[in-house]
Amino acid sequence: MKNYQAIACAVHSKYELAILQKRVVSISWKDIDGILHQENLLPYDLLSSKGEEFLLAKTKEDDQRKIRLDYIISVTPLTMPLA
Repeated sequence: MKNYQAIACAVHSKYELAILQKRVVSISWKDIDGILHQENLLPYDLLSSKGEEFLLAKTKEDDQRKIRLDYIISVTPLTMPLA
């Protein structure tokens, strides 16, 4: 596993906004093995653990995802806020 690389504050803020607005996003990332994933997810929290940060999200089937922030390649909003 590579050392965690902190992400820009502006990017972190975009994740926080998606969580607050309950906005579904299309997200692409590479896992620890370098395998590319792409899913539509609903982010619900950010987690810091052992010097790393993660996006917690779920699929429409309610399957949970924990994605390390520096592994994320792209995030595109898909819906208007549910508010």
